[in-house]
Amino acid sequence: MAGKRKTNEAGSTNDLRADVLSVLGVLKVATADQIQRLASPHLSYRHTLKKTPAQRKEARTASHRGAANDLRRHGLLIDGGRTRGNEEVRILTAAGLAAASLDLDRESEEMGGMPKSAGRSGASHPMTVNETVIALIRPKPDLDLLVGQPAEAVAAAQAAVDAPDGIGTLTSYATEVALPVKGTWKNPAIGSARADVVLTAPEAGVPLLFIEADNCTEEAVLIARKFDKYMRFFRRQEKDTDGKEKPMWRTRWSAPEWEEYERVHPPVLLVFHQGGKRSAKNQMERVADLTRPHWQGRWYSEAGYHSYDGCIPIVATTLERLREHGPAGPAFWRFGRDRLELLRDAIGNRRRDTYLARRRQAAREKERRREEEQAAAREARRPVCADCGAKFTDERWRAVGYTRNPESHKHLCEDCQSRAVAAEQQAKADERERQEQLRRQAEEAAAREAAEAEAKKNRGLFGRRR
Repeated sequence: MAGKRKTNEAGSTNDLRADVLSVLGVLKVATADQIQRLASPHLSYRHTLKKTPAQRKEARTASHRGAANDLRRHGLLIDGGRTRGNEEVRILTAAGLAAASLDLDRESEEMGGMPKSAGRSGASHPMTVNETVIALIRPKPDLDLLVGQPAEAVAAAQAAVDAPDGIGTLTSYATEVALPVKGTWKNPAIGSARADVVLTAPEAGVPLLFIEADNCTEEAVLIARKFDKYMRFFRRQEKDTDGKEKPMWRTRWSAPEWEEYERVHPPVLLVFHQGGKRSAKNQMERVADLTRPHWQGRWYSEAGYHSYDGCIPIVATTLERLREHGPAGPAFWRFGRDRLELLRDAIGNRRRDTYLARRRQAAREKERRREEEQAAAREARRPVCADCGAKFTDERWRAVGYTRNPESHKHLCEDCQSRAVAAEQQAKADERERQEQLRRQAEEAAAREAAEAEAKKNRGLFGRRR
């Protein structure tokens, strides 16, 4: 035990240290509270008998704070300053980032960059990014780990378990991801964008989603300019391993091909947190107006939907609304629409999907009718037995259809053919028997005649001798 304490003086376990590495490997900078809520959400429902919220937070985050301190002693983590709420933030070192990449099973290029000056500026933006990820995942507590806790705490945990699911797990997310307009993934050129978050959760109906967070402190025009970079990145073509040109983003992330001529770029979600002086509502509207050339589709009245060929689906929400409803609630405004929707509906094109579904159904119905007509025409050509009048089976029809087929009685069905062949064989057998009988009778007659001739000859010879 003494050896363990010497190595990890805070007494943390391997699992706790892995929790810290994994969370920081994804988020890059986080508080112990955020690490705990993501890695061990059941702890949020313990220590409820503590008198104050501060004491409860102190108790539920103690294990992960200890794990972070041990990782710091190993040179894998450093203190990154404090938030505006005076919470200490932790940041991985280069060695820590490498260790986290092993836990997350990611290549170094997939880990993303480190946030700039996180702790020195109060970490307001990274904290909003983290809270966005937590609100999207909606981590659910393990009720088995809450046995013996007060009934009120268990009931609150049960309510969290019963609430609509979030999207993905921690490993579905990546932060500070470079989107090179030139250069490489590892060394993007100046002028490239950097996504706050990239979400890949095809199992939840969200194959690829880029996420940007804003504390309502940045000018709307600066947010809008970032979409110019996004558009340049989305349009960039690159040769894949098969030697074919395709959008560069498809060489890194998988997403289903859009049907027919529709070539919509991946969607981008804007999450506004009312932390600055600007109104979140005004920020959304202003950014929507400034980015209109990037998201506005073309209306096809005959089909009843907008085509977003070459556009970026841009969706906006507030962190408060996201926390309240989650991705499965009506919290998302797709630029150009007049209602709040679920995330999957907001990033999609339901009218187009409905139109295409109707067209596919009509095509299937047309094909069904064509097949029925072909089947009816074929039935009209089906041969009929000249004897019993029954229709030929498919097998019989195929058998008599071959030009070199030795089949006999091609005008008869299988049963009648069998009877006809049997009758022919019996007739042949009868004829052979008749011929054999005639042959025997002829042989017997010839023998009798020969015998009679011999007897007559003998009688004549004896007569002359007398």
